[in-house]
Parts: sequence; C-alpha cells; structure tokens
Amino acid sequence: MIEFKADRDIAGVRLDKVLRKRLANVPPSHLFKMIRTKKVRVNGKRAQPEQPLQEGDTVTIRGDEAQLMGPGRPKEKAPPVLDGSWLDVLYEDDWMMAVDKPSGLAVHTGSGITGGTLVDYVRARLGPKAVRNDFAASPAHRLDRETSGVILVAKRRPAMVHFTNVFTHQHPKKKYLVLAKGKMGAASGVIDLPLAEHQQTAESKARRGVNMQDAVTRWRVLAQGGDGCFLECVIETGRTHQIRRHLAAVGHPLAGDRKHGDFAFNRDVRGRWGLKRLFLHAASIEVPHPEDGRKMRFEAPLPEELKAVLRAAGLERA
Repeated sequence: MIEFKADRDIAGVRLDKVLRKRLANVPPSHLFKMIRTKKVRVNGKRAQPEQPLQEGDTVTIRGDEAQLMGPGRPKEKAPPVLDGSWLDVLYEDDWMMAVDKPSGLAVHTGSGITGGTLVDYVRARLGPKAVRNDFAASPAHRLDRETSGVILVAKRRPAMVHFTNVFTHQHPKKKYLVLAKGKMGAASGVIDLPLAEHQQTAESKARRGVNMQDAVTRWRVLAQGGDGCFLECVIETGRTHQIRRHLAAVGHPLAGDRKHGDFAFNRDVRGRWGLKRLFLHAASIEVPHPEDGRKMRFEAPLPEELKAVLRAAGLERA
C-alpha cells in the first residue's frame, strides 16, 4: 500500500493528474480503473478522478508498492546540457525569480524555436531544484522574443496560481521604455483603443465576428527631438503586442518593429543610429509576493545597445 499527504504545492491539482505523475509506470487506463474500483481513496473515502486535492488530504493507494512504483516508461534521448549561469537574476527566493531577459531570447518553445529558451536556461540554472512536487519552474507571464527586460518566474505551483490570478484580474503595474517615430504633441497622454483578439480563430471570427478587447496604454515623453521620441509607457491591460499596436495606430510606430512598424523608418534608424533590434524594454514591474502579498518592485536597466542608440539620436539626456 502507498500513502501520502497532499502538501501546499499540489493543493488544487486534480487527483488523476497527481497519480499520473507519481505512478508513471502505471498506464492511465489502469489508474482510472483503480479509482473506479475504490483502490484509491482520499481521507478514507471513495475518490473521483477529477476531484482537486486539498492541503492535508491523505491519499491511500491499495496495491503492491514495488509494482506501482517500478521503473517508468523508457525515457527519450536526453536534450543537450544547457548552462543557465549567465542569466541576469534580479531577485530570487524560495517562491520566485525575477530575470532580466535579453532581446532575442524566446521565453517558450514555439514555431521555429526548439530549444535554448528562457524556460530551458532557468531550469538549467536551478538544476534539481527546478522541479518541486511535480511542478517545473516556469515564466509567470509573457514577454516577446525581441523585447528585453523584467520577467517573473514561478518556482512553485502556488506561486504560479498566484501570478496567474494577478495578471488576469489585478493588472500589475508594468513600465516599458520605447523609442517611437516622430514627436508627440503633448508631454503625456492615454491611448484607450480596443484591440482585436490576437489569437482568435478564423472559425470564431466567422461565427461571431472579430472579438475586440479593451486596451489602455499611458505614455509620457522622456525626451524627443529629430525624428524620434523616447517614451515611458504603462499598460493597464495585457494584450498581445499592445504597446506596438497602440503606438502604430496613433502614428508613432516603434523603432525596429518589423511587424507593426514603419519599414522606411526602421531602415533609417538602423543606418543613422545603429538600432539593430526592437526598441522595447520592460523596465519595471510591481506585484504582490506570492507568499504573503507584500509589494515587490523589480527593475531592469536599459541595455547598453539601446543607450547607444539614444546617444546617437541626441536623446541621451533622458
């Protein structure tokens, strides 16, 4: 017989998911049969596959422990060994990390990206501590591949649950530094412009039309002159490419933006100011800590390659 207590890190996770992780050698169909035939009980009572475990629950599994916990399925070929020691970690504790991500580093794998992502390097840096109670350390929010700056990583499942709630419902304060085309007509302003849902399927569009989402970006001029303006932007919503799409919509596309920007302007600033990337930097973020809710603020300095662009553009006073 096997018996274990649910701790805080697996609280809220479905029973069947916990069992599939702990009993990797047992086929899923047999696990469900064990639950159905009452060989798996929670707090001595009949269990259901979909029931979420609560902290302190006692899970009892009837059966031969040696067979249930035996060798797992053949493992796939190990991926290349990565070294995450070079990461610029701004803050770290038992619950989370704040990392200064460089431009060009993808956060997750995706189309055309198979390895060497922020996820890979974070887990390589943490080593055996990357996985805790079947949860692997993971970024808590998005940051585009070309964007540099602060990104938060959850090291425990409760931290990920906390940050998911924060980013979904509380809209933490995030500041970005950008270089945009032209001059702004005021010292500061607000762009309150709904944006089309970025990942809406063609079927969804055909059925109910384009889904527009509220989006608010506040901007403040830090310096401007010549053909560009250096801005601080605070977003009150987290839409995909929000700052890039908003500023392009009002006639001030970001320098180096190959998707929403101005091709001629990008070519010009590359030649005159030496800009070789998107000028978008996540400078700071404020969030409550996942353990006790205390306010945390993390800052990432502007990268040297972007400072050099400001100097070349005559905006270094900012």
